[in-house]
Amino acid sequence: MPTIVLFILASLLFILGGNQLQTTLSSLLNWIDTRMSWAYMMVYVVNFLFFMYLAFGKFGKVKLGDPDDKPHYSNFQWGSMVFATAIDASILMLSIVDPLRYLQHPAFGFKPFSSNAYSAAHMLGQFNWGPMAWMMFAPATIAIAYVLYVKHGKVQRVSAAITSLQGDSTGKVVARHVVDFLVVFGIMGGIGSSVGMEIPIISKVLSRLTGVQDNLMLKIELFIILFILFAVTVFHGLNGGINRLSSAHIWTALGLLAIILIIGPTIYILNSETNSIGLMAQKFIAMSTNTLPNGGDSTAQQETIFYWGWWLSYMPVMGLFIARISKGRTIRQVLVGMLTYGALGCMSFYAIFGGYSLWLQRTGAVNLVHILNTQGQAAVVATVIATLPFKMIILALYCISCFIFLATTISSSAFIVSSFTSLNLDDGEEPSRWNRMVWVVVFIIFSFGIVMVGGFKTVQTVSTIAGFPLMFVCILLLHSIWHMLAAKPKPVPVVVPQPVVIRRITVELPRAVRGPMILSPDHAR
Repeated sequence: MPTIVLFILASLLFILGGNQLQTTLSSLLNWIDTRMSWAYMMVYVVNFLFFMYLAFGKFGKVKLGDPDDKPHYSNFQWGSMVFATAIDASILMLSIVDPLRYLQHPAFGFKPFSSNAYSAAHMLGQFNWGPMAWMMFAPATIAIAYVLYVKHGKVQRVSAAITSLQGDSTGKVVARHVVDFLVVFGIMGGIGSSVGMEIPIISKVLSRLTGVQDNLMLKIELFIILFILFAVTVFHGLNGGINRLSSAHIWTALGLLAIILIIGPTIYILNSETNSIGLMAQKFIAMSTNTLPNGGDSTAQQETIFYWGWWLSYMPVMGLFIARISKGRTIRQVLVGMLTYGALGCMSFYAIFGGYSLWLQRTGAVNLVHILNTQGQAAVVATVIATLPFKMIILALYCISCFIFLATTISSSAFIVSSFTSLNLDDGEEPSRWNRMVWVVVFIIFSFGIVMVGGFKTVQTVSTIAGFPLMFVCILLLHSIWHMLAAKPKPVPVVVPQPVVIRRITVELPRAVRGPMILSPDHAR
């Protein structure tokens, strides 16, 4: 209950803060970018190297389960659920808009709008949604799965998977509560950022589709629709609602990608992606450690810090979810699966959607950069979709996809946060419906507050701040994983049974009739 009250108060602060709060948040984001960017970068580098070592080293063969356990889901089913739960509607917008930001503020000292700037713009978004990002889900995933399926422990909260915090001492109990609060804080920041960014986009696109005026009332109506959708899904639980949304999520994603790739400039997109793969391999280390100590255009670096905070905020939710569906898989299978289904899936959106928006800008079909700078992100998305054939159908499909994408992730998050905040759950037991519904309401109010403040900088700041404390949780989880894997199992003493030698003992009775009588001891008296 204290956690819920805290977030309601934060929501009221956002709603009443207005432009003054937006200015304060922008200053705070600038401070984090200039003073703390090294911390985000180092945590991600250490995390990535750690799990690459696990995946391709001797520990990669460790099975998350008993030796005879088999995976419950096929590889495709498992990968589809992982991707569907992790990705919300933000990728439908950011994969179109991000390349345009990078184009006018290119990394690596490239000249804006140059050929090199176009190449870097197509690649940078894929880096921010690629292997480094997806490996940030691994700390919670591997730690929780190991405790659940190897040690056969009970994990209702992330703190239960941190070995150094286990025990009954007051300090450890307090530390576990602090970790659990930071986890919920991070989840709220990530979810609030997602909804706060996407509702204005859906509102703008819907306005283009129907002619309805894009105003606060339309956004409120969209929130009501989202609330109903979230409430129904979460009310029915995992098997009744969330899994069905996940299936719809995958098919809409594949449909949108196929439409853009086939109808759009197919050869340009494929050539751009081939070039981006090589450029990413060439610049991977530089991008992973880019803190700009000597100045320069910081747009690309700020974008990376924003995304690193955002991915951190979703780490607990995704860790618990992926762990739950990974019984019977090895550590290597889980990590490589996250890299292929997750990272490659996200990179596909930036390759196709981003490639199309850059092609429109480069050919002069639409000056998307000007629209972005004068009208904002929502107008860019609506303009890009309007350039496609059957634009009304595509716009309708886009709006439906946004709702499905958003509903899948948020419903799963509400379900898991309600698990974190439940006092006690038995194995396989779901949180109470009342608890789940309360968190749906809190999510909606908090997200509405972010929309009221407005501005992409607000979304970036909330995500970055939400992810900051979870860096420390990440380090604790890495330590726990290493401690559990490296700890040598105590040898079980083997008792070798000694052969039993049965000897026949005879006893001679002195007063036997007609000579000595030979008897066994059982008959001796």
